Amino acid sequence: MANKKIPMRQCVGCREMKPKRDLIRVIRTEEHTVCLDPTGKKNGRGAYLCLNRECLQRAVKSRGLEHSLKTAIPEEIYAEFEKEMERLETR
Repeated sequence: MANKKIPMRQCVGCREMKPKRDLIRVIRTEEHTVCLDPTGKKNGRGAYLCLNRECLQRAVKSRGLEHSLKTAIPEEIYAEFEKEMERLETR
C-alpha cells in the first residue's frame, strides 16, 4: 500500500513549509475582496498562514500577504483577521 502524500504549503509569515491542514487559507476573490477561507475550498487566489498571530504580524510587516495575493490589503481587514484567528485558536 502506497503512503498517501501530504500536501505542503508555505506560510507567508514564517516562510516554513507545513502540512496544508495546519494552515489557514487567505483568498482574494474575483471581486478583489480579501477574506479568510477556513474550508480551503473557495475560489480565488490563495495564500496560507499559520494559525497564530505572530505569523499574521510577520506577514503584515513583510507585506507577504499583499505580494502573494497581488493586491493592497487595508488595515481593517488585518484587524478582522486577527479577531478571526483568535476565535480559531481557541477551538
